[in-house]
Amino acid sequence: MDVVIAVFAVIFLLLVSLAAWGTVKAVGAARRGVDRTITQARRSVEDTTLRARSLAQPGPVGELAELRLKLRTSMRATQQALEAGSADDGSLKESLGLFERLGAHGRELDGDLKRLESEPDRATLAERLPGLRERTEQIVSSADSLRWAARDRARRFAEDDLESLSAQIDVEAGALRHWDRVEETPQQPAPETSRGRGTEQEAPRQKAPREDRAALNPSRPRTPNPWEKLDRQARPESTT
Repeated sequence: MDVVIAVFAVIFLLLVSLAAWGTVKAVGAARRGVDRTITQARRSVEDTTLRARSLAQPGPVGELAELRLKLRTSMRATQQALEAGSADDGSLKESLGLFERLGAHGRELDGDLKRLESEPDRATLAERLPGLRERTEQIVSSADSLRWAARDRARRFAEDDLESLSAQIDVEAGALRHWDRVEETPQQPAPETSRGRGTEQEAPRQKAPREDRAALNPSRPRTPNPWEKLDRQARPESTT
């Protein structure tokens, strides 16, 4: 009895542990989903603000906003392309490592541009813009190069797979149309002997209906089935 109670206690503890683990995982997933939503919403608001500032404020401030928007857009597109391609192509993992190093420089530059947006000295800001523009172009060019290389690689693999698939389909289609070649072969005329045999074989078939009609004639005795035969010798003859 004690053993049964102990087994039930262990099972109960396991069920409670599994329920707690499932609850923690669900809460963590929900929290990550909320954080992801908040991050995306904040990113969208900031991009919209930068786009409006680049159009509404000409001069160094507007150019800073334009540089930040260009940098963020390029880095985000490259990250999405590399992460999506690395799921099917392991060679892109090294590219992801290079992008992480590039992303550190991108975040540093984005921070510098953001701090300079509130710089009151417009003259100093105008002096630093060429260097900031050059850094931005260098990082964006590297990110674009990685992104387009990953896309070209995926496109090339897709074209190779399509060519191989088309070749296999052509072979299968040729095998399916094999009956066309069979029908194109000329039909050999039947020899005269076969025609004669055919007429001879048709004769018994014409006699078959007569035999059937004779079998249906009630005047003729019906052949009994084997299980209907009676032993007439066993029956005594009637004297009457």
